[in-house]
Amino acid sequence: MKKILFACFLFSAAASFAQDSVYKKVEYPAGFSEKIDVVYTKVEDWEGRMDLYLPPSTNAPTPVIINIHGGGWNKGVKESQTGFNTFFKLGFAVANIEYRLSQQAPAPAAVQDTRCALIYLIKHAKELNIDVNRIVIMGGSAGGHLALMGGLLANDHRFDNNCPVTENIKIAAIIDKYGISDVWDWGYGPRITSKSAKQWLGDKAADQAFAATVSPMTYVTKNSPPTFIVHGDADPTVPYQQSVDLHKKFMSVGVKTEFMTVEGGVHGKFPADKNSEVNKAIVNFLKELKIVN
Repeated sequence: MKKILFACFLFSAAASFAQDSVYKKVEYPAGFSEKIDVVYTKVEDWEGRMDLYLPPSTNAPTPVIINIHGGGWNKGVKESQTGFNTFFKLGFAVANIEYRLSQQAPAPAAVQDTRCALIYLIKHAKELNIDVNRIVIMGGSAGGHLALMGGLLANDHRFDNNCPVTENIKIAAIIDKYGISDVWDWGYGPRITSKSAKQWLGDKAADQAFAATVSPMTYVTKNSPPTFIVHGDADPTVPYQQSVDLHKKFMSVGVKTEFMTVEGGVHGKFPADKNSEVNKAIVNFLKELKIVN
C-alpha cells in the first residue's frame, strides 16, 4: 500500500510539474506591466479570469486587443497564448481571456463570458488606461467564433445577463482566424463536421434555430465592425467555405473586410513565412483603420 501511495504521489507531482511547465511565460517589452488572473466575472462557483499586459502609462489611453484561445469550446487554456509581440510593438494592451468550456456549461456560456470580459474592460477602461474606441477582439478556431460573436453582437445584450451593462459597446475591429461562422453547418453540414459543435450545443444539439442564435453569420449587418479573416484552404477541421461565406456576407452589406487565404494551410498550423505574412496583413489592416499609426 505504501508503494502504491508513493507511486501515486510521484505521478501527481510529475503531472503537476508538467502542467506548470507546458506554457512559457508571456514576454513583454520593458515598461509594460502585467495583471495575471484578473477575475472579470463570476457565475456560481466559476470565476472567469483574464491576463492583462499593459503598456507604460501615458497621457493618452492605449488600444487594447482581446485574445481568445481555441479548442472546439471543449479544451484549451489562456496560458497557451503567448505570441503577442506584434501587438506589444504597436502599443496595444492585451487582455488574454479564458471562458467556460462545454464540460462546464454548454452554449451560450462561452459567448456570455466573452461579452463579460469585453464589458469588464469597458467598465475599467479609465483605471487600465485603455481607449474604448480602439478595442480589437481576436481569436482562432472556436476563439475566432467567440471573437466574431463578441464583436458582432455590439449593443445587442441578449447574452449579457451575467454582466449587466449600460455603457455603449463599440468594437473597432475583429480579427477572425479560421473561426466557425455557422455552428449548425459545423455540426451537420455537407462538408467537414465536428462533434465539438454538438457537444457545445448540449441539450439544444438538434435545435437549428438556437444554433443560429450562437452563429456569427446571424449578426452581420451594415453596422458590423471591420473584420479581418484568415483561413487555410486545406483546413481539415473548420471548413474553409465558412470563411468564404462570411466574407461574402460582409461584402454584401458594405462592411470593410479583408479575407486572406493561406494556400495549402491547415488548421492553425501555417508555415513560419505564412504566419509572418498574416501578421503583416493584420498590422496593415489595423493601420488602415487608424487604430494604430
